Amino acid sequence: MENSTAKESRLNIRCDIRAHELLSKAATYSHVSISEFVLSHALSSAEKIVQANESITLKPEDFNAFLAALDEQTQPNPALKKAFTRHSEQVSR
Repeated sequence: MENSTAKESRLNIRCDIRAHELLSKAATYSHVSISEFVLSHALSSAEKIVQANESITLKPEDFNAFLAALDEQTQPNPALKKAFTRHSEQVSR
């Protein structure tokens, strides 16, 4: 597993001897270095956690209700008008 991307950041972790031995054994079985093993599995786990927290899954009927709400013509309420005014005052164009 050759990686040609430049590594610009360093990550240091401390662990007990048992954890180091287990990671070393798993890395050996996977034919990669301990660093490659830990990084690969940490990234895989991180991607799952980020996806679970940044995506929304709706049932088909809920999705249809969401789409219908987007298509509905409504007038801005006072709170929305106030938010737009505040935004235009705080953000330069």
